[in-house]
Amino acid sequence: MPAKPRVITIEEHYQDPDVLRAYAAEDQRQLPAIAERLNDLTNLRIKEMDEAGIDMQVLSHANPGLQKMDAATAVRLARNANDRLAETVRAHPDRFAAFAAIPTPDPKAAADELERAVTQLGFKGALINGTTNGVFFDDKRFWPICERAAALDVPLYLHPTMPHQAVIDTYYKDYAQDWPMLLRAAWGFTVETATQGVRMVLSGVFDAYPNLKIILGHLGEGLPFLLWRIDMGFSRGGGGKSFRDVFSEHFYITTSGFFSNPALLCCVQELGVDRIMFSVDYPFVANKPGTDWLPTIPLCAEDKAKIASGNAVRLLKL
Repeated sequence: MPAKPRVITIEEHYQDPDVLRAYAAEDQRQLPAIAERLNDLTNLRIKEMDEAGIDMQVLSHANPGLQKMDAATAVRLARNANDRLAETVRAHPDRFAAFAAIPTPDPKAAADELERAVTQLGFKGALINGTTNGVFFDDKRFWPICERAAALDVPLYLHPTMPHQAVIDTYYKDYAQDWPMLLRAAWGFTVETATQGVRMVLSGVFDAYPNLKIILGHLGEGLPFLLWRIDMGFSRGGGGKSFRDVFSEHFYITTSGFFSNPALLCCVQELGVDRIMFSVDYPFVANKPGTDWLPTIPLCAEDKAKIASGNAVRLLKL
C-alpha cells in the first residue's frame, strides 16, 4: 500500500497581540471560539491539527493585518510580529512554517521586511490582506514588493478583506444587516479578491517581473471557472497577451474554505493539478471537514498527494 501523503495547509491564520491592540479603536472583534484559536499558536492549534491529520500549517496574520494602518505604525509592528512568529516556527519546525506580514503602507520598507523575513527568519513568502488603505496591490507604488518577491523566488498570497465602503454602499448595504456574510466569505471577499487578480494581470507587473508568483485562496476566487469567458472578452479588444495564459503561468490557488469536488475538477482542468494546494482557512473554517474531504477527491493517488502537500513543498521549498 502507498504511504499516506503528508498534509500541509497554507492559509492558516493567527493574530499578533500588538497588531490586534493597534486596532483596538475599531470593531475587530471575533467570535470567542475564533478569537481563542487565532491567539493560540501551540496547544489547542496543534491538538486540532493532530485530530484532523494535518502535519504542518503555514501561518499568516489574519485580517486586517498591516494593510489598514499608517506607514509608520505598520513598519514598527511588522518586524516585531514577524520575529514573534519566527519564534513559534523555531519551537515547532516540523509543524509550522510562515508567511510574513509586511507593511505595505510603506512599499520600500515592505520589500525590505519581506527580504529579512525570507533570508533571516526562513519565511516562505508574504500574505497581504486586501487593499492597502483602499489602494489595490497592482498599483505601481507596490511594484518594489513584487520585484523583491520575484528576486527572492517566493510567492505573495493575496488574501481577501472587506470591500471598499463605496462598494458596500452601492452593492451590498440593502442586505448586509440581515446577511452580514454577504460582505465576507459568502460573496464580498470573492468579488474583491478576484478583481485584484484581474487587475494584477492587466497591470503588466508580470511582464516586468516574469518570476513573480501569486497565490489566491478559495479555489482562485472563482477565476478558474471564468478564465475562458474573461479571455474571450478581452480578445475582442485585440492586442496583448492572452489573459488566460498569463494567469495560468503566474497564479497558484488553494482549497481554503472550499471543499467541492466539482469546483476542484474545474480548476484542475483549467490550471493543472500542479498549481493547486490544500488549505483549510483555519480557524475561520474547521480542519476536519477539509481533511475528511481530501480522500474523496476523484483523482489518482499521485495527484491527491500533490494537492495534499507535494505542490506546497515544491513552491514554498518546505
